[in-house]
This record gives sequence, C-alpha cells and structure tokens, in this order.
Amino acid sequence: MLAVVILTYRRPSGELRRSVDAVLHAGGADRVLVIDNGEQAADALADLDDPRVSVVTNDINLGYAGGMNVGIRAALEQGAQLIALLNDDVVVRNGWLAALTATLLADPQLGAVQPMLVHGDGESELVNSMGVVVGSDGAGIDLGRDEAVDLDRPAVVPIECFTGGAVVIRREFVADVGVFDERYFLYYEDVDLAARGARRGWRYACVTTSRVDHEGSATTKLLGDRQRYFQERNRLRATMTHGSWRQIGAAWWLTVRRLRHPPRGTHARAAAAGLVATPSSLRGRRRHTA
Repeated sequence: MLAVVILTYRRPSGELRRSVDAVLHAGGADRVLVIDNGEQAADALADLDDPRVSVVTNDINLGYAGGMNVGIRAALEQGAQLIALLNDDVVVRNGWLAALTATLLADPQLGAVQPMLVHGDGESELVNSMGVVVGSDGAGIDLGRDEAVDLDRPAVVPIECFTGGAVVIRREFVADVGVFDERYFLYYEDVDLAARGARRGWRYACVTTSRVDHEGSATTKLLGDRQRYFQERNRLRATMTHGSWRQIGAAWWLTVRRLRHPPRGTHARAAAAGLVATPSSLRGRRRHTA
C-alpha cells in the first residue's frame, strides 16, 4: 500500500485543492493524508468526496519535521509500505509514482527516491532540485538547480541527500533510521535524516523520468526573517552532527561573516541558537558514529 502525505500551512484553498487533485488524478496512491499545520485544509477540501483522502489538523504549527512525522506515523498505522512526502506547493504530473516505486522496489538498499522537481515560466522548464549536496560549509545545495531540463539525463541518478519537498520512502527505512528530528522544525531535517540513513548503509536516488512541478518557498516566504533564522541555525546543527571537522570550522566561519550583513539580529540569534545546540549536536554525532 502506498500513502501520499501532503503537508500544508496556510496554503490558499484553491492551490491546495489543485495539489490534492493532481495526486488523485495521477494515480498510484492508495491513501492521501493531508496534514494541516494551519487549520485551513478541512474547509478547502470539504467538498472533496473521495474515500482515499483524509485530513489531520494539528493543534499548533509543528513545522515541516513535526507535521510530516504525524503523516508518516499515520501512514504506517494504516499499513503503508511506501510513503510519498509532498510539500503543498508541489503539483505532480501523471504517472509520477510509477517510475519511483519501480526503482525503489527493484533495489532493497534504496531507502528513498525522489522525482526531479521542476519550475518554469510557461515556455521553458528548469530543474528546481534533483536532490541535495552538502557543501564544504555545511550548506545544502540543490543538485542541478536552474539547469535546463535535459531529456538525455540518466533515468536514475545516485544522490547524497533527498529533498523533503517530494520523496518516496520505504517502511523499512523508517523502521531502521526513524523519522525526522523535530528539533529542526524547518530546513535541514531532510539532510539530517538522509545522513543518519547513509551511516546505516541506505542509499538514495533521483528518478529523472518522474517529474513534479514545484513553486518553491510558497509557505516559507510567509515567515519573513524567521526563514533565514531556521536556515542558519539548522545548517550549524546539521553540520556539527554530521559534517567533518573541516566542514564544522567552515560552517562557523560562514556564520561569523554573515553577522556583518542584514538581517544582523536574525543572524546573531541563529548563531546563538547554534551555540546552545552544540552539546546535543555533538552527543548526536557520537551516537550516530558509534
């Protein structure tokens, strides 16, 4: 059984409905779980008469990590063997799941596979993400970002980390590695989960023949400077937990340099939070490398 989990937060009702309808129309989903961090999805989908769809409304905004964990656990309780995770600003294309599930089921060491996320201007298409690469300073970089969509790319591309915006994970991966670390709240929780899984021998891939349209930052742009805070704080946390000592030094040096630029207060708070998180990050480092 395959369940699709769509996490939403204050998404305009018409746009959320478009994302849900696309999943239903594309086929392959046995269940669609809409996890609502903003208390609007139930009204937006009130007239949707499809027994596959259910809405779970959280009492508070749990962030990406906490909200997706609610969906993952609900999907597992319903018997899902494969779980697709989608942001609410993703609109899937017909047949997007077929290539993903075939690739995942063909290799038991693949813990997660993702489609190619695409954005465009209506005339040309550009890659939004084919996965995530962690840079020398701990920053997550979208693989292939803003490159032209190339039909000659390999069908399956090994990747270091998957993006949480659109990915399919298998039940065994969750049982072995666990779910997202909710201390991240937003940003880098996917990098953290992928790194934890890689240490246990799991591999990941982007299936380029599976494509979805991604608006990008549709929800996070509502956060203002808090978006920058989470990005900076979590980059430090993830790097201290999983990065090399050289990466840790470079990550902190980047943070120091950013204190010279606006929004300075946000950068300072993120740096302070990174310092406060250092003991737990280093404990996590020892635990994951043991």
